[in-house]
Amino acid sequence: MSTEIDIEEEIKTDEDIGSESVRDLMVYNDDFNTFDHVINTLVKVCKHDVHQAEQCTFLIHYKGKCSVKKGDYDELKPLREGITSAGIKASIV
Repeated sequence: MSTEIDIEEEIKTDEDIGSESVRDLMVYNDDFNTFDHVINTLVKVCKHDVHQAEQCTFLIHYKGKCSVKKGDYDELKPLREGITSAGIKASIV
Protein backbone atom coordinates (compact mmCIF):
# COMPACT_ATOMS: atom_id res chain seq x y z
CA MET A 1 0.00 0.00 0.00
CA SER A 2 1.39 3.35 -1.00
CA THR A 3 -0.04 6.60 0.22
CA GLU A 4 0.99 9.86 -1.33
CA ILE A 5 0.59 12.97 0.68
CA ASP A 6 0.57 16.28 -1.11
CA ILE A 7 1.96 18.97 1.08
CA GLU A 8 1.86 22.52 -0.08
CA GLU A 9 4.35 24.70 1.64
CA GLU A 10 3.82 28.41 1.56
CA ILE A 11 7.05 30.31 1.37
CA LYS A 12 6.92 34.02 1.92
CA THR A 13 9.17 36.00 -0.33
CA ASP A 14 10.37 39.54 0.18
CA GLU A 15 7.55 40.76 -2.03
CA ASP A 16 4.95 38.94 0.08
CA ILE A 17 6.02 40.50 3.35
CA GLY A 18 6.91 43.90 1.96
CA SER A 19 10.47 43.89 3.22
CA GLU A 20 11.67 45.38 -0.03
CA SER A 21 10.43 48.73 1.23
CA VAL A 22 12.73 48.53 4.27
CA ARG A 23 16.01 50.23 3.50
CA ASP A 24 19.18 51.14 5.35
CA LEU A 25 20.61 54.58 5.91
CA MET A 26 24.30 53.89 5.45
CA VAL A 27 27.01 56.24 6.72
CA TYR A 28 30.55 55.95 5.35
CA ASN A 29 33.98 56.60 6.77
CA ASP A 30 36.16 59.48 5.55
CA ASP A 31 39.40 61.15 6.55
CA PHE A 32 37.87 64.52 7.37
CA ASN A 33 35.18 64.28 10.04
CA THR A 34 36.03 63.81 13.70
CA PHE A 35 34.46 61.18 15.93
CA ASP A 36 32.73 63.92 17.93
CA HIS A 37 31.23 65.50 14.82
CA VAL A 38 29.82 62.18 13.57
CA ILE A 39 28.51 61.26 17.04
CA ASN A 40 26.84 64.66 17.49
CA THR A 41 25.31 64.47 14.01
CA LEU A 42 23.84 61.00 14.65
CA VAL A 43 22.39 62.20 17.96
CA LYS A 44 20.90 65.32 16.39
CA VAL A 45 19.68 63.93 13.06
CA CYS A 46 18.85 60.27 13.81
CA LYS A 47 17.85 60.80 17.46
CA HIS A 48 20.39 58.20 18.63
CA ASP A 49 21.38 58.20 22.26
CA VAL A 50 25.07 58.97 22.81
CA HIS A 51 26.03 55.34 23.38
CA GLN A 52 24.33 54.19 20.16
CA ALA A 53 25.94 57.02 18.19
CA GLU A 54 29.38 56.14 19.59
CA GLN A 55 28.98 52.48 18.62
CA CYS A 56 27.89 53.40 15.10
CA THR A 57 30.81 55.81 14.78
CA PHE A 58 33.31 53.11 15.78
CA LEU A 59 31.79 50.74 13.22
CA ILE A 60 31.98 53.45 10.56
CA HIS A 61 35.63 54.05 11.41
CA TYR A 62 36.77 50.42 11.62
CA LYS A 63 34.46 48.75 9.05
CA GLY A 64 34.18 51.64 6.61
CA LYS A 65 30.41 51.99 6.91
CA CYS A 66 27.47 51.38 9.20
CA SER A 67 23.70 51.20 8.82
CA VAL A 68 22.56 53.86 11.27
CA LYS A 69 18.80 53.61 10.67
CA LYS A 70 16.26 51.36 8.94
CA GLY A 71 13.00 52.47 7.38
CA ASP A 72 11.29 53.27 4.13
CA TYR A 73 12.82 55.65 1.63
CA ASP A 74 10.54 58.58 2.47
CA GLU A 75 11.41 58.29 6.16
CA LEU A 76 15.16 58.04 5.56
CA LYS A 77 15.51 60.76 2.90
CA PRO A 78 15.39 63.77 5.28
CA LEU A 79 17.80 61.99 7.66
CA ARG A 80 20.24 61.39 4.81
CA GLU A 81 19.98 65.04 3.81
CA GLY A 82 20.65 66.12 7.40
CA ILE A 83 23.73 63.90 7.61
CA THR A 84 25.12 64.94 4.23
CA SER A 85 24.51 68.62 4.99
CA ALA A 86 26.82 68.09 7.98
CA GLY A 87 29.53 67.01 5.54
CA ILE A 88 29.24 63.29 6.19
CA LYS A 89 28.80 60.82 3.34
CA ALA A 90 25.54 58.84 3.58
CA SER A 91 23.24 56.95 1.25
CA ILE A 92 20.03 54.97 1.30
CA VAL A 93 20.54 51.37 0.23
